[in-house]
Amino acid sequence: MDTITALTTRVSSPRLDSPGPSEEQLDLLLRAAIRAPDHGLLRPWRFIILQGEERERLGDIMVAQLLEEQPEADRRSQEIARNKALRAPTIIVAVAEVTENHKIPVWEQVLAVGAAVQNMMVAAYELGLGAMWRTGAMANSDLAKEKLGFAPKDQVVAYLYLGSPVGSLKSLPDESPNDFIRSLP
Repeated sequence: MDTITALTTRVSSPRLDSPGPSEEQLDLLLRAAIRAPDHGLLRPWRFIILQGEERERLGDIMVAQLLEEQPEADRRSQEIARNKALRAPTIIVAVAEVTENHKIPVWEQVLAVGAAVQNMMVAAYELGLGAMWRTGAMANSDLAKEKLGFAPKDQVVAYLYLGSPVGSLKSLPDESPNDFIRSLP
């Protein structure tokens, strides 16, 4: 698949199963990630790759975050939270480890990590892997950041779920870019 085809046909895969990406594929995804635009060459991206039992540790963090937000959460809600970490064989947590009070604003550093995640998603699609970018409350939780080894100033940009797509991929509407262009007021 050529790059333009991957960029113009890529879709997310909400249902993923084994096998996940191979070591070679993970290396390619990360190589694609670190080629993202990065004003100031700050290299704010940090990646945690979770596979196997490590995903269960992420599930424990998800439960801790839920209980911090909803102390009265019942066992079923806790199990649902815990199982979110098991929805794919591989999860890459992409975090912007930001440099505050720098001439490059924090928002640009976070965008650089977003571009890195997009590069991984397009590369995964081209490699025949399914990918789903997830965030939710876990992306903004100081407790989750701490348990992942980051400071409150840092920003979780994505929990990138990777694996083999299950079922057919959803089709997106065939939209014209002109629908999204505005003129100067």
